[in-house]
Amino acid sequence: MSATGLEVFDTTLQETNHWLKLMMGELGTDSRRTAFGALRSTLHALRDRIGVDNAAHLGSQMPMLLRGAYYEGWHPAATPTRERHLADFIDHVADEMPRDSQTNPAEAARACFSVMSQCLDKGEMLKLRKVLPHETLNLWPDFLLRN
Repeated sequence: MSATGLEVFDTTLQETNHWLKLMMGELGTDSRRTAFGALRSTLHALRDRIGVDNAAHLGSQMPMLLRGAYYEGWHPAATPTRERHLADFIDHVADEMPRDSQTNPAEAARACFSVMSQCLDKGEMLKLRKVLPHETLNLWPDFLLRN
């Protein structure tokens, strides 16, 4: 039985819940709110850093519901940002976190990169790591670093 009556909505809910479940596991939390806040904040920092074309391509691979959160508040003319160091990127993630979040922004980014590596095309992930500050590789899943 359909939860929403529309297959496209049921599919995006299922896919989004999968991403959130993975985030919850990565963060060691049972809070969907915490997982979503960490995921959204890192996706926003990524989106703002990787340039308009890369951001659009990345967004097209996400479940529709997450794609909406990803694009929320985006100002393409202000991208890409110029973070050159890991600390700058982590500060951007921190700025995007919910005000009441207790999640470490570096841990949020690490968890998001791990979930993305499980849910997105490996080629997309390899391309992303080339446009981010080199120091962010410290947060990437090991298997992506061997390529």
